[in-house]
Amino acid sequence: MKKEKLTFALFFGNRGFFPGELIAAAREDMQRVLTENGYDYIVMDEAATRYGAVETIAEGKLYHDFLEAHKGEFDGVILSLPNFGDENGATVALRDAGVPILVQAYPDEAGKMDFAHRRDSLCGKIAMCNVLRQCGIAYTLTKDATTNPNSEAFKKDLAYFAAICRVVRRLKHFNIGAIGARTTAFKTVRVDEIAMQRAGINIETIDLSLVFDLMDNADADLLAEKKKYYASITDFGTYPPEKLDNIARLGVALDKLIADYNLQAVGVRCWEEFQKRYAIAPCLVLSDLNERGIPAACELDVNNAVMMYALQEASGAPVMLLDVNNNYKDDPSKTILFHCAAIPRSFYASETKIGEHLMFKKSFGEGSGVGIVNGEICTGEVTLGSFKTEDGVLHAFAADATLTEDAIEDAFFGCGIVAEAECMPNLLTHMLENGYRHHVAIAKGQWAKAVGEAMDKYLGYVIKVIQ
Repeated sequence: MKKEKLTFALFFGNRGFFPGELIAAAREDMQRVLTENGYDYIVMDEAATRYGAVETIAEGKLYHDFLEAHKGEFDGVILSLPNFGDENGATVALRDAGVPILVQAYPDEAGKMDFAHRRDSLCGKIAMCNVLRQCGIAYTLTKDATTNPNSEAFKKDLAYFAAICRVVRRLKHFNIGAIGARTTAFKTVRVDEIAMQRAGINIETIDLSLVFDLMDNADADLLAEKKKYYASITDFGTYPPEKLDNIARLGVALDKLIADYNLQAVGVRCWEEFQKRYAIAPCLVLSDLNERGIPAACELDVNNAVMMYALQEASGAPVMLLDVNNNYKDDPSKTILFHCAAIPRSFYASETKIGEHLMFKKSFGEGSGVGIVNGEICTGEVTLGSFKTEDGVLHAFAADATLTEDAIEDAFFGCGIVAEAECMPNLLTHMLENGYRHHVAIAKGQWAKAVGEAMDKYLGYVIKVIQ
């Protein structure tokens, strides 16, 4: 998957009896820093107002019109305060921005506290945030109350804000494919489509009969191309050629459905029809979709397709879905995560090999569940999260954790790895008390706070960041 470049709209606040000359330097700082860190920007013409900043309500209207003229071209606003700034002009300017807003204030410097140089930006930021809140305009803070754009701290602030902007941009309106009916036994994955729709999440339900028809009538050229591709990314061992053929047919079918319905994520009924009719498990196909940036949840977990999509956008990288499956010895800070597995390639630390699902083998006979992707999962820092609908409300949780090198006994079936977090007891209690599903979405890197802020502050979900 390709990480898209974000664009920020730059806003500079001014208050006349503070040194306005500092704004020219701030414009230069911000434009350079954004470019150096891989972001684009738009900025109001410097000649539009004094220093190109906003000080009055009339100037706020000018900036408001500037944003309206560029609607859809920016993912967030950086509200920069080189001096105290004017909160009244800012609220007029930003009331309809419709995107996350990062409030940054320059620090005063020792030796420059005289009338000609003193900024009072900290005081101005407090006033700014107060009035933004009064007006119902959501905003995000830098980690430190004041920070220089040229600092390493602000570089981290930008990465955090960018994660929020990506989540908000993508989750405001998107389509999920619910492919197949919910497995009768799994009431755990039930979902409120109307609550989702009202939050901008459209669900397209697609019967497996259509999938089977597309598989049976797959275009010969597309099928050949897909077989060659799958054979190049994993080892099929000595399984009969029809296994690769049927898995590739499913890949071709899902590609068409994703294109036809403009799907950004999918949940797939992965058993028992694929095993009985085609003698395959669809794990490789879902693994590849995850790697390509189309979150694919097994067991028709449409709920967690939402969290997978959010974590993918926050991290800018593929995500996976695993079961919270086993305690790890007697250590309450650790738990074993597991799946069969539909894990994206970039989450494997080793070459992968196609295997047979032992549960399907036991239930439907030998050779019925070929298609799981066996390999060693990467260790490192991750974010765990889950999503559900309940009583018309969208709920979620997220937590930072680490995938460890702790050994799991050799007899353990499928792909498993130990997750460790100080908050693990709180996380498990939260899942149990609040009726969450047995799955968690997982992204590389620690993004729990950013996802939490995006969902709570800008999207209106009820989310708990567990610490």
